[in-house]
Amino acid sequence: MLLSKGFEVELYTGSPQGDVAGFSSLIVQQLPGFVREPDNRNVEYTTPPLGRYEHLLTHLIKPRQQLRQFLAEQGDYTLLPGSTMALGGSDHFERSDPQNPYHSYIEETYGTKVVTTSIHINIGGMPDLETLMRAIRVVRLEAGLYLALSASSPFLDNQATGFHSTRWQMFPKTPREVPLFLSHEHYITWTEEQLKLGTMQNVRHLWSAVRPNGDRRPYDLNRLELRITDLVADPIALLAITALLEMRLWMVLEQPDLDPLLSKFTPQELVEIADRNEMAAAQFSLEAELIDWQTGAKVTAHAWIKNLYEQVYPLACDRGVNCFLSPLLKILSGGNEAQRWLKAYEGGKTPRQIMTEATTEWTNQDQELAQVLL
Repeated sequence: MLLSKGFEVELYTGSPQGDVAGFSSLIVQQLPGFVREPDNRNVEYTTPPLGRYEHLLTHLIKPRQQLRQFLAEQGDYTLLPGSTMALGGSDHFERSDPQNPYHSYIEETYGTKVVTTSIHINIGGMPDLETLMRAIRVVRLEAGLYLALSASSPFLDNQATGFHSTRWQMFPKTPREVPLFLSHEHYITWTEEQLKLGTMQNVRHLWSAVRPNGDRRPYDLNRLELRITDLVADPIALLAITALLEMRLWMVLEQPDLDPLLSKFTPQELVEIADRNEMAAAQFSLEAELIDWQTGAKVTAHAWIKNLYEQVYPLACDRGVNCFLSPLLKILSGGNEAQRWLKAYEGGKTPRQIMTEATTEWTNQDQELAQVLL
């Protein structure tokens, strides 16, 4: 048995040399299934909620191939890897819908700090709302691990920033202080209060590492949404990260006492641990020193993930998805995208050379997978 999973995939469009270029308003007019972002230089598509990983892979690849074809028809344009405007463009906003008042608010309040790309992983199938809230508490405390695996934004405006995930380091987490939700009722009360205070403009305006999701938030919820991950260009790597998250959620389902509220830390201390871990992961990803919420011990993200992998591997075998989980070991041994790019940078390559090569590599990988799957 598997939980239902779906992705929200945000992408940059631009030249094969890595320069961003805006097509969002044109794409949403002519290609079904794509939605605009406030800035014209990125666009989003969503996969349907599915259980089986091989079906998810097809739904990840197919829209991208349609989009690549459309971009090629506009000129020499393609999709760009990474979660920040690596080679430039963050000095200005390019509105995709100038008449949209919410987009105006975003531009005026946050500027281009929000013009990033990412993968949002939605997982549903929790048996009840309190179990969902407990799962969200666990994932909130471990969100840094998924950022560490996915980091892909070490460059901004042609410079190495000192962060593996420049995106999460600069992204305006909103509201500034988000508590650990003690129950569904706590989440409802808190959300209603934020809307009254204006710290949230609407129920979607909760930009944190993980959040409850559903058709009528905060009341009707049916899934957990992990929002912290950078764009993972390699779909095989993305499915491995997702498999780790799903198997961790199965541990939550099978162990009712797996709950940060039962740890030795207060809810406020847990929030501080989670926030600290996120920032450490944004800077050093797999090399980051994190605090394990269950023990209070300091541990590298790499070691924590390796330990978690070993814990969940039997669950993945039982469910027949260990082949989708196992590519995680390649990330742990060879580094995430940011680490590989920084190694090339330290070896003398420029950000442009790195991003050009990464763009070509991604195009070829998607093409090879499309030939097999589609």
